[in-house]
Amino acid sequence: MTFDAPDLALPEELLLLAHHPTAGRRLCRSRFLQYGVAGAVLAELQLSGHIVEQGGRITVVNPLPPEEPLLAAALATLPPPGKGREDRGPRPRGWVRRSGRRLLGPWLARLEERGALRGEERRFLGVIRYRLYPAGRVDWTTPARQRFEMALRAGFPDQRSRALGALATATGVTSHLVPGFAARHLRRSARRLVREEWPALAVYRNVQRDKSAESSG
Repeated sequence: MTFDAPDLALPEELLLLAHHPTAGRRLCRSRFLQYGVAGAVLAELQLSGHIVEQGGRITVVNPLPPEEPLLAAALATLPPPGKGREDRGPRPRGWVRRSGRRLLGPWLARLEERGALRGEERRFLGVIRYRLYPAGRVDWTTPARQRFEMALRAGFPDQRSRALGALATATGVTSHLVPGFAARHLRRSARRLVREEWPALAVYRNVQRDKSAESSG
């Protein structure tokens, strides 16, 4: 069985996977999802031929802006191709950490505009505000989950699915999408992807840094 996919960028696809379609709650911490969206932006720019990872740094190889405005804005934060040391791009882990907070909101807003998610404001104990994002008038979340599980069971057969699988695993989302003892071999295969996909590895290292800081604190 196949599921028709709308024209979605990797940050959108990851956000759909990271929210429960009916409850709207996030399947990972907000900070981890910020890292994940930043990593997904890098992965999308890599797939479109705009950047590569070179010598442990993000290197722009095509400075022409993508058609997608949010991707174009992200590309503009990276130094254009140059020959000197001062033209070297940032390290992926640092860029992901710095950029995640400002990237999450615009990509969520994009999905709200497209009717795929519906933002609902709630209050915890009547004081602390937070937002849920259940599926909107067009449910793209459920098909996104179905596509992800099919790709996972097929061993992530293409580069886009590999990038998404690695990002979902780095943020901790995969363990919620395919839980249980019987699916442990699938989760194990997804974890191997994280070290093979440099944007996801940058996400994973930031997630682990946060966890280590909490443990030591």
